[in-house]
Amino acid sequence: MPSVCFYFQVHQPLRLKKYRIFDIGSERQYFNDSSESKLNNVKILNKVASKCYLPANNVLYGLLKKHPDFKISFSFSGVFLEQIEDNAPEVLESFQRLVDTGQVEVLSETYYHSLAFLYSREEFEKEVLLHRKMVKRLFGQTPKVFRNTELIYSDEIAKVIEGMGYKGILAEGADHVLGWRSPNFVYAPEGSKKIKLLLKNYKLSDDIAFRFSSRDWSGFPLTAPKFANWVSEANGNGEVINLFMDYETFGEHQWEDTGIFNFLLHLPEEVLKHPDNNFVTPYEAVRLYKPAGVLSFPEFTSWADVERDLSAWRSNSMQYDALNKLYALEGDVLKTEDSNIIEDWRRMQTSDHFYYMCTKWFNDGDVHKYFNPYESPYDAFITFMNVLNDLKLRIGESKKMRSKNYNKKV
Repeated sequence: MPSVCFYFQVHQPLRLKKYRIFDIGSERQYFNDSSESKLNNVKILNKVASKCYLPANNVLYGLLKKHPDFKISFSFSGVFLEQIEDNAPEVLESFQRLVDTGQVEVLSETYYHSLAFLYSREEFEKEVLLHRKMVKRLFGQTPKVFRNTELIYSDEIAKVIEGMGYKGILAEGADHVLGWRSPNFVYAPEGSKKIKLLLKNYKLSDDIAFRFSSRDWSGFPLTAPKFANWVSEANGNGEVINLFMDYETFGEHQWEDTGIFNFLLHLPEEVLKHPDNNFVTPYEAVRLYKPAGVLSFPEFTSWADVERDLSAWRSNSMQYDALNKLYALEGDVLKTEDSNIIEDWRRMQTSDHFYYMCTKWFNDGDVHKYFNPYESPYDAFITFMNVLNDLKLRIGESKKMRSKNYNKKV
């Protein structure tokens, strides 16, 4: 029996506006750009909400009501939840309505969609706890399964997450790790005791997320019956098929006129036509299935690009420089005890800022360029470093103020 496990990542970064060197020392609003549509976070949120979140949520709500056995899961970044709570309450309400059906699981992740695990274990754990509290407040769930930013995973991450009380963790079903093994089973992470590992079936996931509208693809056109047959082929050679993808697949990355919503509308019915098929949430999968074996990820993997590594965020000197200098400020930032400085520093950790600096194949018009709101990776780097230099000034000003106040008391 193959159980289909749908997980949708929902995230919109708070993009830095075009911050010039002349703005350093005078402009402290880093994320609010009212003049440039490519960097205006509210405009982008509203556009994606109208194309994806609201129509896709409407389709899913109807499917959940029609099919009591249909189940899905979401992982919302904290910065996304902040934005819809402040600027698009109707979007938040539509997600809450889905969760209220009892057929939707909300996963845990880093609040700021950050790369914190790679640089600061303390910051990483703080963000996970902040995110857990927000999910409890907005959706009434305490997550039991963890999904790290960009599906970044290693044996070390699994141990830490197990120590934080989670029962399951998600990862990419990377071929260079799996070898002859199939991603369609639950595994036990190397070095852990109880936590279980769910691996993305990237072929089937990417058939929807990336290849759906490609007329050059041998599987085009992708219909719900065709995809359901592919799922059913796992009978006898798999227990759980993990379909992990960005939620923006529906309506934003794959536009409505591709037929993506019609595909989604008919998929549960087609999958359930086979008597051995069902749907599960991630926590149900880790409870239902025993590990097929122990799997070791000694190096970090992710779900990005063909390499499935960290090179989307750490492959050139700009990215390394920006990341190292950002996290080097951690101690000084926390000493300020200034909530605005701490918040801005954490918002700057969002992985998208470093993705925009990626130069892999940029001149070839690849996916990195498609998702980059800046003119080039170099513009993204210059903007980030200008903001970082202003943040340093604020830290220095805070230090002087604390010293002045201390001297007054003495």
